[in-house]
Amino acid sequence: MAQTVLVLGGTRFFGKDLVEKLLNEGRIVTIATRGRTQDPFGDRVERLQIDRTDEAALEAAVRDRFWDVVYDNICYTADEARAAIRVFTGKVGRYVLTSSLSVYAPGSAQWREEEVDTAVLQVPSSPVGQVDYGQGKAQAEAVFFQEAPFPTSAARFPIVLGPHDYTKRLHFHVDRIKKGISFVMPNTDARMCFIHEQEAADFLKWLGESGITGPFNASSVGKPKLRELLASIDRETGGQAIVLPEGPEGETSPFGVPEDWAMDLSRAQEAGFVFRQLDDWLPELIGMLARDEA
Repeated sequence: MAQTVLVLGGTRFFGKDLVEKLLNEGRIVTIATRGRTQDPFGDRVERLQIDRTDEAALEAAVRDRFWDVVYDNICYTADEARAAIRVFTGKVGRYVLTSSLSVYAPGSAQWREEEVDTAVLQVPSSPVGQVDYGQGKAQAEAVFFQEAPFPTSAARFPIVLGPHDYTKRLHFHVDRIKKGISFVMPNTDARMCFIHEQEAADFLKWLGESGITGPFNASSVGKPKLRELLASIDRETGGQAIVLPEGPEGETSPFGVPEDWAMDLSRAQEAGFVFRQLDDWLPELIGMLARDEA
């Protein structure tokens, strides 16, 4: 019998890529969506039109259902994680959470999963209250790992890049360098890591099928200094980056970190996942964006 899958956040970017990959392998896919974004899947998927932050609506939508795997791309807080546990207990075989490099602070290019050990991280009882993005993701992980009765894994992604990136963070640099517009980047010697949208989808799918649990760092292999990334954009666009060390917040690069911010990949690699080389796809993506911006 074909595997049944629910994807929360499957209508754009790497969530859409994930759904396509699952369908291509014969999975029976349901996507939960607010109905605001059109998707290309036609009658190949079932749709649940819900706002996942409305627990009562989510409970009503999934009542008496069961999925082998739930992929959750849109859980940002401990409160949302606890609601998901209440809703999906008894309705899911395993759970895959999209988490983030932001659980780590800038300051290392070798962050390892155990350095932010969410299996023991203390989380206040709900409602937790306002926390920043990285703390919210760490707390969501902690709630699933400590409180969920079903097995859970989490993908800690860095900035995800690709042609369908609706945040347009790489586009920002390509456009400004082509047009000779300056931007603020406080430390061009800082190292960062990235992952392609297709690779992110591959990794999520792998987590859902591997049976492993816990948090896993995931990025392409390569941690360029930001000045090296800008030089690559210079080459592809024929422009010249004009970088300011400080300036108005609105002019700050989306990659403008003060220190190294990247991860060690050993845990996922030892579990069997083979990551792409950053140099195998990033220059091509930059070139494509440069042509599109022409």
